[in-house]
Amino acid sequence: MSDLSFFNEGKNGKGVLLIHGLTGVPAEMKWIGKALNKKGYTVYAPLLAGHGVDEATLIKTGWRDWLESVIDAGADLRTKVDSMFSAGICVGGKLGMLAAQKQPDLFTANALYSACFRYDGWNVPFHYKLMSYLPLWTAQIPVFKDIQFAETPTIGIKDKRLRKAMQRLSTEGVLDDFPVQSLKEMLSLSKAFKKKLPVMTTPALILHAREDDLSHPRHARYIDRNIGAPHELHWLENSYHMIHVDSEHEKVAEMTAEYFEKSLNA
Repeated sequence: MSDLSFFNEGKNGKGVLLIHGLTGVPAEMKWIGKALNKKGYTVYAPLLAGHGVDEATLIKTGWRDWLESVIDAGADLRTKVDSMFSAGICVGGKLGMLAAQKQPDLFTANALYSACFRYDGWNVPFHYKLMSYLPLWTAQIPVFKDIQFAETPTIGIKDKRLRKAMQRLSTEGVLDDFPVQSLKEMLSLSKAFKKKLPVMTTPALILHAREDDLSHPRHARYIDRNIGAPHELHWLENSYHMIHVDSEHEKVAEMTAEYFEKSLNA
């Protein structure tokens, strides 16, 4: 286990693998993890492959490496609990669902927060959006290869008080800039995810903010229309992209736990 990962043992015999987002670290999952742990769940937030060090380390890995780290972490947690679920933000949520599709016995259900195929929310600068729509091979062109994308001022959090609280927390391992090579990998992951959606069988909870500043709500609607698995789509009215730390994070935890229990009973 990485020094940046965290594990909190629960009392109900059920586990939740918490999966952070691209360029992030497990610390961003601590609030949702604390809420779920209070409900009895054992929570484990692993560090995705290539993350938590620097840009050079990140770009040596691709989405398949991130997926394998989720599967490995899931296998580890599975030895400690009777039943297991996953909950992930953005890229992390897609990785959890792909892991379940690849290994159907791994998770009883998945929760996907702020689904994102490309960065196209209302607060994303035009040139960021443009890069998301260019062909994947353009990431290898010298003029594009070294482009980096800075974090938006809101950092995906609507509540100003919580935004300041997050900014005061330890940022060890978090990358402030987003390398274009990693954007290419995210787009490749999105392509693979869309391809697998119709054949997915693990129940899924899809939570998305109507005001998501990084990822347009159309992404959640696409999953709702195309996923083959039993699922529910719910909207949050007072959050931006980081719904698991924004003003409705307790509601997110409550809805997640309720869905997991429902899936287990079914």
